[in-house]
Amino acid sequence: MSHSPDPDEDGLDTVPAPHPVFHVEQALLGALLLDPRHLGDVTGLSADSFSTAAHAALYAAISSLPPPDPDEHTKNTTWLNQVLVAGREQARGLTASYLHTLIQVCPWPRHAAAYARMVEAEHARRRLRAAAEHLVQTVHDASLPHPVETVLAEADALAAVVDDIAGRFPPRAGALPHTTLAPPTIVPDHVEAGEEEQLLLATATAYPADVASVRWLLPEDFTQPLHAGLWQCLTALTRRQEPVDPVTVLWEAQQRGLLGNASEPGDVLRLLAEPAGSVEHWGQLTLKRSLLATADHAGRRIEAYTDDPSNTPFQLVTGARRSLAQLGAIRTRWQHAIGRPLPQRRQAPTTRAGPPIRRAPTASPPPARPTAARAAAGRTP
Repeated sequence: MSHSPDPDEDGLDTVPAPHPVFHVEQALLGALLLDPRHLGDVTGLSADSFSTAAHAALYAAISSLPPPDPDEHTKNTTWLNQVLVAGREQARGLTASYLHTLIQVCPWPRHAAAYARMVEAEHARRRLRAAAEHLVQTVHDASLPHPVETVLAEADALAAVVDDIAGRFPPRAGALPHTTLAPPTIVPDHVEAGEEEQLLLATATAYPADVASVRWLLPEDFTQPLHAGLWQCLTALTRRQEPVDPVTVLWEAQQRGLLGNASEPGDVLRLLAEPAGSVEHWGQLTLKRSLLATADHAGRRIEAYTDDPSNTPFQLVTGARRSLAQLGAIRTRWQHAIGRPLPQRRQAPTTRAGPPIRRAPTASPPPARPTAARAAAGRTP
């Protein structure tokens, strides 16, 4: 069992209390050690589903060893000794006393299936968080030769985890996660992004006929509100087929209320007066940055959902799918921007998930009385 030392003992910090799932895992393992026949009630778990190496090793040993004769199991500790030996191959710190503790802390062995479902739910949370963290890390990996393609591949891997969790946990009422999310605060390469957006706006002002070729670019792709507003001015003028130059764009900006203390008319005119390159080139760079920022925000939102222990697995699924849907929308626009489709993953079925499939327990004699098994466990060498 875990031990929380005195804060003054050898100057060590207090060991944090284990999470609730730790106690759930103890109850499940205790139920299986007490009555191994309940292993037939457990589905959807593997050794990786457990939060500690010791618990994973014990579950692997219990699952791999032939079950004992129920009557003999109440009389001796032979099978428990075998579990201990097998478990020590993966976790050398396992002791007979810990197996005894697991049996003692299990409230009701017949609740093994419920305990297993809880372990599976927490494992789903950890899997989802790991996939979201990997997506965020990939977004910020400056060494990638093809960042957009790699990030979208990670997003697909994250979506596959979401689909798997959705298949394991049927939907329930109140599926929306209730986690309060902070607004995104990270804007990568803010200075560089602003310079590229200025070049885009100036080039589009000089060559307004090219604005129609970048219809896939939207105001929300820009990192600065003024730039987003000026892009709206440009697209509105070209759509109305009115003259486009720095002065007409400035007048349109005034009509839209874009000019203020932070946006002097002279600054706007200078911003629009230095074209370079092509509209499509700068538009693609702006959209690329927007796509990566959207992926970053989606990953961080999903991380926030998984950090809230009150969210159920299906609430996590709902929140994750909504976050990834925003990335899917900008992905479609990116495909139009580069003129070729990117690999698309197969969409998950949209039908409601049914209840999990469980194996029927094999016929067996009536369960042994807990008191006898607990007494046998106490004789574990």
